[in-house]
Amino acid sequence: MKAIVVQEDRKNPVLVWETVPDVSFGPDEVLVDVWATAVNRADLLQARGGYAPPAGTTDILGLEMAGVIAAVGEDVEEWQVGDRVCALLPGGGYAEQVAVPAGMLLKLPRRWSFAMGTAVPEVWYTAYVNLFLEGDLVSGETVLIHAGASGVGTAAIQLANAAGATAYVTVGSDEKLLACRKLGAELAINYKQEDFLEKVLAATQDQGVDLILDPVGGGYLDRNVRALKRYGRLVNIGLLGGTHGEMNMGQLLSKRLRLIGSTLRSRPPAEKVKITQQFQAGYWPLLRSGELKPIINTVFPIQQAQEAHAYVAQNKNIGKVILAVRAGADVRPEIPPER
Repeated sequence: MKAIVVQEDRKNPVLVWETVPDVSFGPDEVLVDVWATAVNRADLLQARGGYAPPAGTTDILGLEMAGVIAAVGEDVEEWQVGDRVCALLPGGGYAEQVAVPAGMLLKLPRRWSFAMGTAVPEVWYTAYVNLFLEGDLVSGETVLIHAGASGVGTAAIQLANAAGATAYVTVGSDEKLLACRKLGAELAINYKQEDFLEKVLAATQDQGVDLILDPVGGGYLDRNVRALKRYGRLVNIGLLGGTHGEMNMGQLLSKRLRLIGSTLRSRPPAEKVKITQQFQAGYWPLLRSGELKPIINTVFPIQQAQEAHAYVAQNKNIGKVILAVRAGADVRPEIPPER
C-alpha cells in the first residue's frame, strides 16, 4: 500500500507519498480502505519530531479517517465488509489502509461524504471530552474557547450551545470572528487587537467564566486564571504558546480553581472505546440529523500533504483541513429517492 512517509529532516520535514508495508489486523479489528483523513496540529508536531506516537503505534501520521471496511477480524460480529465508517486513530490515517479496533468505529451517515466523516472524530471527541468529561460544563455556564475557529474550536462552540452553555471565543482575524459568531459564539475576541481578559471581564461584570478550553498554554496562563470565576476550571489541551507560564497563585487559592491537563491520543484503547460510545449516545445523533455540523475549510489530495500542513501552520483554516486519499472523498453519495 501507499502512505505518507516523513523524511528525516525534522526542522523542515518533507512528506512523501510512497509504498510502505501492508497493514495487518487482529481478531477484534477491521481493515479499512481509507478514503479521507485530516490534518491536526499533532501531525505537524510529529512530522517535526516533537510528538512521538504512543508505544506500539505506527509512525504513519493521521489521527482520524473515514473509509470502507475491506476485511473484518474473526471476533468482529457487528461490522461487515462494505460498511462506510469513520474512526479516531492513534496514528496511521495518512495511508491507503488502516487497522481499527471495532469498538472505535462509527457508521457514516448515508448522505455524508467521507470528508465529512473524517472531520468528526479527533476534534469533536477532543471538544466533547474536555468540555464535559474533564471540564464538567453544564447548562447555564459560560466557556471561553481559545482558537475558536480551529477544528476543535468550531466543534466546541456547537457542543457548548447544544448543552445550554454560552460560548466565548478568541480568534486571530475578523473573518474568523464572523465565522464563530455564525456558529453561535456570543462573544468573539480578536486577540491580535484586544486583550481577551479585559473583554471577558467586561462581558461578565467582572465575574469571569466557568470554564476555559485552551490549546495555547504558555503566556496565557495568568490571564486565564484571572478570567475564571470562583470554582472555575481551566482545561489545557495544547502548548501552541509555549511550555512555561506564570500565574498569581493567590487567585488559584482564593477562587478555588481547578487546572486540568488533558490529552486524547495517549489514552488507552479501552478508554477511547468508552469515549466513542459516550459520544455516539450523546451528540452523534445531533450530527447525523444536521443540528450540529462538521466544519470543513478545504480538501487537499493526499499527495499534497506538505501543502496542507503549511496551510494549517499558517493558521489559515476555519475548521478542518481534509486530505483526500481517494478521488471523490468529498462527494456526497447519491441516495435513490424512496418509492
